Amino acid sequence: MKGTGKRIEAVLVVGNTLLTQGIIACLSNGGCKVSLVSQVSAIGKLQGDEHYDLAILVTKEDLAAKQLMIEEVQSVLAPRTPIAINMESIGLDQLQRASDSPHLLLGLNWTEPADLTYFLEIIVNDTTDDGLVEGLLQVAVEDWQKDPYVIRAGHGIRMPLLAAMIREAFYLVSNGYATVQDIDRACRNDAGYYLPYAGNLRYMDLMGTYAYGMVMKDLNPELSTDLVMPQFFQQMMDNKEWGMETGKGFYEYSPSEGEQWKLLLKRFSHQVKELIDKYPFGQEELPKIDPLPTENHKREHRYE
Repeated sequence: MKGTGKRIEAVLVVGNTLLTQGIIACLSNGGCKVSLVSQVSAIGKLQGDEHYDLAILVTKEDLAAKQLMIEEVQSVLAPRTPIAINMESIGLDQLQRASDSPHLLLGLNWTEPADLTYFLEIIVNDTTDDGLVEGLLQVAVEDWQKDPYVIRAGHGIRMPLLAAMIREAFYLVSNGYATVQDIDRACRNDAGYYLPYAGNLRYMDLMGTYAYGMVMKDLNPELSTDLVMPQFFQQMMDNKEWGMETGKGFYEYSPSEGEQWKLLLKRFSHQVKELIDKYPFGQEELPKIDPLPTENHKREHRYE
């Protein structure tokens, strides 16, 4: 690993999800040799003399399942092999209790498609080895083509941000203020435009924080503070309406439609990545660009 004088050349990936495939593609594109174990039960079949610079674990959001995977993986890894695991609602300190080397265990969250998006959330705490974090950051930027950030509080921030938005959406739907289609159109046609360009807070700077402050002063007391899932969503979970994989979620899908949506997501991800590349985030010096032509200017110069 670069921060510790080594590169990440060989990676063990454990998991069996759509996200796992994207991670493998991302690592392979960055020059890593990747070994995949799709099931925890198959970990014991690994060759004991195989060397890995990093193990990446992808598992469901269940504390016992994550602890079991950590224990199984470290039983076949060489000592001092770092382990990175996805974690959305579980604290890193809880997972470190299952590790023989808690300073070498950290959280690593990806988003699909992992080989095309810039997203990478690295979750650490005071126990985590600083050299490990430094090296992973450098590799993520230079080899994996990521725009990573590090959260040092032991919990991620991506899912709480999404959960807050989803909770309000559920409140609006369950109380009859909006339909599922209304929610998707509002998010897609407003936030969907500016978030890839600026994020939430820089966009507030662009629009003027005062206006947002005045609206939030009146609106915040009205926002949902529900502590449990609404009944309609709990029924969806109980009925195994889990989205495209089961043919029904908030919308219904035939098997062919589900596959088509996944292909469209891949195509869209390529296209939006090309657009985002034109407007890099956090650039120190803004590029000088000519203003867009006005309608009168277009007519005068006969723009097509």
